[in-house]
Amino acid sequence: MVEPAANGTSAPARFGLPNSAAGSLVARMNFVVAGAGAWGTAFAAHLARLGHAVTLVPRRLEQALRLVSERENAEYLPGITLPPDLQIAHRPRPLPPETDAVLLACPSRALRETCARVRDTLPPARRLKWVLSLAKGLELQTRLRPSEVLREILPPDIAVGSLSGPTNALGVAKGLPAAMVLAVDGAPSGARALQSALSGPALRVYASDDAAGVELAGAMKNIHAIAAGVCDGLGLGDNARAALLTRSLAEMVRVGTALGARPETFYGLGGLGDLAATCYGDWSRNHEFGRLIGRGARPADLLRERKTVVEGHRACEVFAGLCRARGIEAPVILAVADLLLNGRPPSELAESLMLRGLKHERA
Repeated sequence: MVEPAANGTSAPARFGLPNSAAGSLVARMNFVVAGAGAWGTAFAAHLARLGHAVTLVPRRLEQALRLVSERENAEYLPGITLPPDLQIAHRPRPLPPETDAVLLACPSRALRETCARVRDTLPPARRLKWVLSLAKGLELQTRLRPSEVLREILPPDIAVGSLSGPTNALGVAKGLPAAMVLAVDGAPSGARALQSALSGPALRVYASDDAAGVELAGAMKNIHAIAAGVCDGLGLGDNARAALLTRSLAEMVRVGTALGARPETFYGLGGLGDLAATCYGDWSRNHEFGRLIGRGARPADLLRERKTVVEGHRACEVFAGLCRARGIEAPVILAVADLLLNGRPPSELAESLMLRGLKHERA
């Protein structure tokens, strides 16, 4: 276990409330956040400011040591001072027995490995009730959603789910107002208490029992954000992006319901909310990736030069395969797949969508 540094100051209070005000309204819980990228660091800081006991677990020992000494994640979230009570560890063995919930803040491709590592550190006597995924994507080989991956690995007495929604890491780290959704199937014991523990004056958490819808939406919106970025890179204008956003939502509903989700979920935070934020936010990695492609960059070159993951690239391969195999109409997803996987010129993306057969507007 790496001991925390004593120095450092917490982020400024927001909305007239001290940092610990929201934490005093709900029972204090013990969280472990596995993964110290921008999002894992931001969410760990959010929980610590609410007054919970939080341990952030980077994947690499050298990163853990830097976080302890600098009290800042300069690699992924520069300029944000970590709260003084936030603990830093490196692959704790065993997982602290007092842990109530583990949050997996890793790319979808690393979710199975990260979850297995958590399982292998479970102490014989434990009170762990929840393991939640913060990833947005499907597993490439199995096409499983995040909560399905977790369910395959973890003991049956541990409840699993996902946290998703239009949340930029830097905004959450700064304490700017945001909302997201806690998605779990059914109504596991303690779900309301967990929802309350995750919420505070700067982050409002809603609940959903349609994990399939929230997780499918979170993965698909990254593909559509790449398409929106390509449109911007080509200079196609606001009209084109608005039309694309509208038809992307219709496509998400169509594909999601064919894969077992409920249609209304896609009009909520995990669907429309996340889609709009990712297609319009300057911080969006997927939108930036598409914009650079629209300006002439090669996808392979961009991926090779990046430190952070572009989830939409992998999601595109998964969803294109699913839609083709099941005969689901998904023109935007398939157009992006042709662009990324088959080398189709970006200038042809808009043309391929505009010249499709005319039809009535429908979801």
